[in-house]
Amino acid sequence: RPFATQLRARSVFGVRAVLLLWTFPALAQDWPQFRGNPQLTGVSSGAPVSPKLLWSYEAGSDPIESSAAIVGGAVYVGSQSGELISLELATGKLRWKYKTSEGIGESSPAVAAGVVYVGDLSGVLHAVSAADGKGLWTFRTGAEIKSSPIVTAGKVLIGSYDGHLYAVDARRGTLVWRFETAGPVHATAAISAGLAFIAGCDGFLRAIRIDSGTQAYQIRIGAYTGASPAHDGQNVYFGTFENDVLAVNLAKRRILWRYEHPQRQFPFYSSAALIAGNVILGGRDKLIHCLNAQTGRTVWTFTTRARVDSSPLVADGRVLVGSNDGRLYVLDLKSGTKLWEFNAGAGISASPALAAGRIVVGAQDGKIYCFGSS
Repeated sequence: RPFATQLRARSVFGVRAVLLLWTFPALAQDWPQFRGNPQLTGVSSGAPVSPKLLWSYEAGSDPIESSAAIVGGAVYVGSQSGELISLELATGKLRWKYKTSEGIGESSPAVAAGVVYVGDLSGVLHAVSAADGKGLWTFRTGAEIKSSPIVTAGKVLIGSYDGHLYAVDARRGTLVWRFETAGPVHATAAISAGLAFIAGCDGFLRAIRIDSGTQAYQIRIGAYTGASPAHDGQNVYFGTFENDVLAVNLAKRRILWRYEHPQRQFPFYSSAALIAGNVILGGRDKLIHCLNAQTGRTVWTFTTRARVDSSPLVADGRVLVGSNDGRLYVLDLKSGTKLWEFNAGAGISASPALAAGRIVVGAQDGKIYCFGSS
């Protein structure tokens, strides 16, 4: 629906006039990586008001936990069957398949300069031509990869369960640097001002210099963390396995607030979306939580029928998120009221992607769904 923007102007007679400019949300044409952008905020535009199922694709019976990337009218998504799949966004028609060393778990493709990057559960980072699916190079880490790649400054950043964050040359696939932590690197790095931020399984939030791979600073968070940090320029936000959500102030290098649901004590695995002073994320308490970004106080919660590991996407005043109850939900951002749902019949732990007015998400039964207005 169109929305109105009010502009107040003083006329030559000293009388204030109110002008209504009717505008429409612009369509975001691409969703090139996990969470949509390097800050991992999970924000897009052009979501269909009343989504309709346009097509579905059966990628096999193995789960799809990898979240889709959408670039240039093509969809890229990984499957635990060990395939990186590319589909036409318009039709769902298969463009190509690329076989990986082992299954692709939660690692979600990143697309940059005509190349698709993704990690697999054998610990291999793959670079694949976006045009035809031909392999360009591979880089092996020491353990499984569940982190999603981020492409920045000519490097691909990827975490591994061998305890390292790697920077690999995006063209050649050669090691630029690696940084060792005290635990598996599950989270995807958030990028801002030349730093990569990882919320670690070792209980620290770390800021790593992208140019050199050295640590700028660390902040003790005291909790095992699987979620990726969302960055708003001043703070980062993420949930933990200690059943709480943290806001960390980067300038002061301290925890700004901790949120814990007063009755339901469950871990947070979903990565947060950030928009308009709100932090939105799913919990294993079956709830979707919307918190005030400044105070950590609850704005609203929405109850699903199972845990929510899917990371929310926010667009045009609506929240899109999957649940292990098998449903994709669309909620009102202000109130948390349900506007729409789709029952896929299998859990949705992957996170939705949105580009060119179309929503794409995979499910645990190996199906990929696309929704739009037409």
